[in-house]
Parts: sequence; structure tokens; C-alpha cells
Amino acid sequence: MNFHTYLLLALLPVVYVGAELEVVQDEDLVNLIRSEKYVVALFTKKYCEKCGDYETELTGLREELVETLNAWVVKLVDSSMTRLYSPSLEPAIVFFRHGVPLLYDGPLNDELIMHVFTNNKEPSVKELTDDTFEHLTQAATGATTGDWFVQFYSTDCIDCQRLHARWESVGAQLKGRINVARVNRATTGAKTARRFDVFEVPTFILFKRGKMYKYHNQDFDVRSLVAFAQDWHKNVKPEAIPVPKSPFDDLLALTVTVMKENPYLLQIGFGSFVFGIVISLLMKFLRKQPAKPTKSKASKSKKAAKKE
Repeated sequence: MNFHTYLLLALLPVVYVGAELEVVQDEDLVNLIRSEKYVVALFTKKYCEKCGDYETELTGLREELVETLNAWVVKLVDSSMTRLYSPSLEPAIVFFRHGVPLLYDGPLNDELIMHVFTNNKEPSVKELTDDTFEHLTQAATGATTGDWFVQFYSTDCIDCQRLHARWESVGAQLKGRINVARVNRATTGAKTARRFDVFEVPTFILFKRGKMYKYHNQDFDVRSLVAFAQDWHKNVKPEAIPVPKSPFDDLLALTVTVMKENPYLLQIGFGSFVFGIVISLLMKFLRKQPAKPTKSKASKSKKAAKKE
């Protein structure tokens, strides 16, 4: 073996050495997600025959994943992070793109896995805000941007955090047919959430051809959500899509939201205080409305115009 061969072997990445995937800890995975563009992580546990099948499949794909995506391919055993991405726990394959997770929800097939990953190198779920929602979805007009399946969430909702990887999987499966998006009910999408009377998260609404269909099922798995968007919504009574609220109507909706989220305020008389503020703002709003000219003033203005 010559010097150049020794040098080549020394420079080969660790992932090519051995028949198993490289094992990392939770902290290592977090660092990889932050620093690397693409990371494929297999979550496994000890004494799990199915986990071994997943590792064998992913080990066979490792070289192609590295060459095609320049991705890190690693394994975690009994990780506390598993429940963040997979409702059924181990085994689970998660593809991180710029830190955004996508749970692979399909059969253990190398061609399908590569197809999903290479066709979803960028996050497929769009983030909508109060400023962009109506412009992008055209929900009230049912116009040209297509159907939209929207999840309302908040950053302090644990269930919403655990849905992130699954919701990206929903977006990947509906890609090209239905737009999939998220709206932060607590911050940038609060006004939009009030428009659709969304008080709890996670909430899912399908906007289709000028109608909206609310997902009432408590099964938040990928297949159930995809099935609802594709066909099952037909079993739900469609609702008319409300137009964006006026400033005053939104203020009333905000008041209702605050009282629902803080029922203890009613016990300390805060409800009467808020009601007083709403009435004051209503009076102020009405005063700002331009008064219509009376007939006498209108006739006087006409006579003055004729004289000129």
C-alpha cells in the first residue's frame, strides 16, 4: 500500500468506516442541526428488531445521501429528543433541512426515502402572518393561489412543537396539490386567528374554493391529516370564510380572547373595566366618521357654485 493510499484512507469521513451508523448524543445532534445544512438522524432504542431493519436500510443509503445531499447520517439510541419528532417513538427517520425537521412517514424503501429527501431539500410549509395571509391564500375570494391547509400554533404549545416534523411531512406529501402553512396564533398571526375564531392550538383548517373545513379529529398523525386534506374533508360541513375583521370588530374579538384566556379577570371586576374601554373606543370611533351633508347645506353649496 503506497503513501497516497494511506493518505486517502486517513482523509475519509468517519461515516464510511464500519457497517453501522455513527452514534451521537442529543447534544451532538443539536450542534449538527445548527451547523450543517442537511442532517439525517435515525432514532432507535436497544433490543428493537425493527430498529435494526431501519439502520440496515439507512446504512445502505448513507453513501448516496452523502454524495447527493452532502448530508450527515447519524444514529441516536434511547434519545430523549425522539418524542419531539415521532408520535410512535422509535424507530424514526428525521431529515433536518436548515434545522427544520421532516419526519419520514413511508415504507422502508431506499428509493422512496431518497425521493422524499431529494424533493424536499427546502421546508415545504410556509409561514403566514397577518400581513401575508389574505394576500397569499386569497381565502375570502377563493381565487388563483389554490387550496390551503393551515395549522394554527403557538410557540408555548408542546403539542405544536411535537407536530413540526409531522406537519412538514404533510407538506411534503401534499406538495404540488395543496399549499400547507402555519400561522402563529399568539404573535404574528393573532389577528388572523381571531378572524377564524381560533382560540385553541393546534387547530387545522382547510381553505378550499371559497369554503373552509375545520379538522375536528384528535388524531394528529401524518396519514390522518393528509387524508383529511385530500378527501375526508367532504364529510365535514363547509363553512363560509369570514372577511377580515374591521378594527373595531377585531378589538371586540381581542377582548373576548383575553377574557377566555384569563377567566380570573372576571372575578376581580376587570371585565367591567374592559367593557368600559370598549364602549369608550366605540364612541371615539363613531365620532371620527364623517357626517353626511344635510340638504340645506348641499343646496347652499350648489347656489354658491352657480354664483361663481
